[in-house]
Amino acid sequence: MDLKTLLDTPPWDWPRDAGKTFLKILIDRRAKASDRLAAAELAGDFTVINDDLADALLAVAGDAGEPQKLRARAAISFGAILEHADLGGFDELDEMPITEGMFRKIQDSLRKIYLDNDSPKEVRRRVLEASVRAPEAWHPDAIGQAYSSRDREWMLTAVFAMRWVRGFDHQILEALDSADPDIHYEAVLAAGNWELDAAWDRVVELLDDPDTPKPLLLAAIEAAGSIRPLEAGIILVDLADSDDEDVAEAADEALMMAEGALANEDDDEDEEENEEGEWIN
Repeated sequence: MDLKTLLDTPPWDWPRDAGKTFLKILIDRRAKASDRLAAAELAGDFTVINDDLADALLAVAGDAGEPQKLRARAAISFGAILEHADLGGFDELDEMPITEGMFRKIQDSLRKIYLDNDSPKEVRRRVLEASVRAPEAWHPDAIGQAYSSRDREWMLTAVFAMRWVRGFDHQILEALDSADPDIHYEAVLAAGNWELDAAWDRVVELLDDPDTPKPLLLAAIEAAGSIRPLEAGIILVDLADSDDEDVAEAADEALMMAEGALANEDDDEDEEENEEGEWIN
């Protein structure tokens, strides 16, 4: 099985025994370094991950004898399944590829790795980036410390994490003025996720500026539809006619989200009016 080919292949087209192959390579220290790295990345996919693969990824991430890059890759691979488990819970066990016990073990193990100052910086960063997808009580302090360190890499991790953990509006607004393009990009996504109204003017500036880099423009389009749905609709109509397919598609999606948000607001207002009428009567 050519793992490099699988990296570019949709998961639903993978062989049935793909997960077993990833597990075999992950636990084999004699396997090629590039294959183990690819296996660590592929093993986190929702279509294959299970308790056995999660255990193998944890073993790699927590082993000081493993290559730093492999440990970091194993850690970040938990992001998707942690977020899915956090959002969906374990009521429908058939829809969850890992057990609740494993979910808890992943969270506890990642926290332990992060708090171990002997863990390499790259590993600790990836642990934080993965674990915030299922926020816990220790995350706000970790994010705050990472951001206040003024270390560029730690700040980037912190702003990324702010997309999932509440309470960092001030830092997100500050990061929107960052000259670092990666930090700026993550700040735009975080502002959109928390519908941060104070970020609106800066998001609009990005939409209006023809020199805004495409990745940043796509992030601004998404954020605009979340922050001010009504005003975003007026701005995004023109972008939906863009000759760039990615930009047009992103604008269309943001418009649909904005319309949905407005519809929900109308429903909420109707319910409030009905409740007030009932109270008066």
